[in-house]
Amino acid sequence: MAADEEYTAGPDDLEATLADMDDELADQRATALRASLQDYDLDDEDAALLDGAVVGEDGIEYLPALPVVAIVGRPNVGKSALVNRILGRREAVVEDTPGVTRDRVTYKAEWLDRRFSLVDTGGWEPDARGIDASVAAQAEVAIDLSDVVLFVVDAMVGATSTDEHVVKLLRKSGKPVFLVANKIDDARQEPEAAALWNLGLGQPHPVSAIHGRGVADLLDEIMKVLPTVSAVASAEIGGPRRVAILGRPNVGKSSLLNKAAGEERVVVNELAGTTRDPVDEIVELGGKMWRLVDTAGIRRRVHLSQGADFYASLRTSAALEKAEVAVVVIDVTQPISVQDLNIIDLVLESGRALVIAYNKWDRLNDDDMDAQDRRRFLEREIERDLAHVAWAPRVNISAKTGRHLDKLVPALETALMSWDQRIPTGKFNAFLSELVAEHPHPLRGGKQPRILFGTQAASRPPTFVLFTTGFLDPGYRRFIQRRLREIYGFEGSPIVLNMRIRERRQRS
Repeated sequence: MAADEEYTAGPDDLEATLADMDDELADQRATALRASLQDYDLDDEDAALLDGAVVGEDGIEYLPALPVVAIVGRPNVGKSALVNRILGRREAVVEDTPGVTRDRVTYKAEWLDRRFSLVDTGGWEPDARGIDASVAAQAEVAIDLSDVVLFVVDAMVGATSTDEHVVKLLRKSGKPVFLVANKIDDARQEPEAAALWNLGLGQPHPVSAIHGRGVADLLDEIMKVLPTVSAVASAEIGGPRRVAILGRPNVGKSSLLNKAAGEERVVVNELAGTTRDPVDEIVELGGKMWRLVDTAGIRRRVHLSQGADFYASLRTSAALEKAEVAVVVIDVTQPISVQDLNIIDLVLESGRALVIAYNKWDRLNDDDMDAQDRRRFLEREIERDLAHVAWAPRVNISAKTGRHLDKLVPALETALMSWDQRIPTGKFNAFLSELVAEHPHPLRGGKQPRILFGTQAASRPPTFVLFTTGFLDPGYRRFIQRRLREIYGFEGSPIVLNMRIRERRQRS
């Protein structure tokens, strides 16, 4: 017998009973149950929990467009290191290998009480091909969408032919340009920076991105020419729901973001692991604004021991912590893997709402036997491996063609509504009372634990606390969660159910 079978409820009238119950009556019953808790030992944390919390609402507000500073240069001159130094934290992925950064990645920065957007780009190279061409194109877009450009050159190498190509590009743009002579670690090396006058961009600014030397002086000069409001950026939008796009490498996460944004926002290539830094973009879908975050593909742990992929994985986890809902992208042309399940478990552990997007569905629409067989096997895999997240909305899409992308918005809205949902204390205790009356917890060792009182301690995710006289079986707790879903929905959101076992006070 399965662990949960003895808690399987047959047909009952619980939903109808709760629907017909008067709110005032439910509140009165809950008040009486709460009063009975005075007979039990409660601590200060219990009292704070029972007092409840105020829940605010998210709104959308439009803020002045922050000025944009773009950092460009050829590969491995220290652009991402300079980004980290300006931000004052290790945010961008940095490694000695050229070409670690591939997309243009925007960060919020501040200097002298002035906020601005800082854009890191991949290395620019002339006549680049393949993925390098896409990286270079993103750098050129960053120049067009900036108010000020920092052109970083490796002063210890000197000006190269590639640097001279970038200079031509910068002159065409007409933007204010600061020539940053990087890797000048001490005063003895400053003559190397002076040699860069030959590039014709004015005075070189000697800095050491790694050690911080000269960066403050550079920022002081930038602030003198940086506008208060950007002449090129769109107005900042505050409040859009934050959506993290997760999945293993090469399942189509970046293609999904590009299709949603309506432009080639991030580099897409057949090469697995193209994205290294989380890339966020505000897009309009279904008449609403969303902040979509494309993340690095999460690899098997054995591959996380070194290099850029390790740091990319850490940033993916951080992006998930900042998100409200995760879209886990699964490649339907491949069997559901342990990696896919681990990523879903990561979302569950983080307590974020969940939507599962089955990508490359257009490849299963063929009438040939292989496509039909794969569809059959996929349904079996979903039933077998993803039964524990059967409550997550499922969307069959093609990120490449945009097929069924419109169905993603209702799924996201449903998941977020469930994630935000709160059940009034009276209704929740009425639910518990009726549930326990129809399906009481079985005796264990001659004792039967009782549920004294319940309350929803928080939303995002919905978190419930049960005050009990003993430990509830895991199967019984799953039964309560399942019945909560059947009656109140919670589609797309995990449910957290905690217990506080309290003993009756000793009479003096």
